[in-house]
Amino acid sequence: MNGIDFSVAGAGLTALGSGALWWAEQRLLVVSDLHLGKTERILRRGGPSLPPYETRDTLIRLENDLNATNAATVICLGDSFDDAEAARTLPEADRLWINRLQAGRRWVWIEGNHDPGPIDLAGTHLVELPLSPLTFRHIAESGKSGEISGHYHPKVRVQTRLRSITRPAFLIDSDRVIMPAYGTYTGGLRSSEDVLNTLMRPEATAILTGQTPRMMPMPR
Repeated sequence: MNGIDFSVAGAGLTALGSGALWWAEQRLLVVSDLHLGKTERILRRGGPSLPPYETRDTLIRLENDLNATNAATVICLGDSFDDAEAARTLPEADRLWINRLQAGRRWVWIEGNHDPGPIDLAGTHLVELPLSPLTFRHIAESGKSGEISGHYHPKVRVQTRLRSITRPAFLIDSDRVIMPAYGTYTGGLRSSEDVLNTLMRPEATAILTGQTPRMMPMPR
């Protein structure tokens, strides 16, 4: 698989180039902030019309990760839909697609701040999931250890010889992982922002997503 191995709280994890997190020992795949239905939500609220392909693109990448890992458990770390209405009006073809991805797997929807969890879809719906030595929740809590969360959509900017490149990134220290947004059309928060600097230890690293993931000290 295209990823970088690391450990948190004794758990061996792999940050995949797609933005998913793989816990091989548990055959567990984690994705965060899918924000399915964002195009529909923006248009419904009077915003500009965007190409309506973000849900399909996100589900294609998720299906590819599931095929590559043969995950037995999937955790969606909150904000799986852009809002509750986007979950309610999910096209039937996409609903059936998600059902196919869920077949034969344990599927956990963690509650996010944009959605209460897509309660009309199959799977388990939780505020957080402790699975020793880790705990999976949507928003990081200061002072916790062994925490996997999302919410902030962290991004890192790298200056190359020719240009500046910004990519979604995992932020990692000995206590926690803050995951990048998995969904298409999701914005992000630079790793240098105060809230991320406060949460992450001084020695924190970043893993940039993409075809060739790259680990580096977390830019501050």
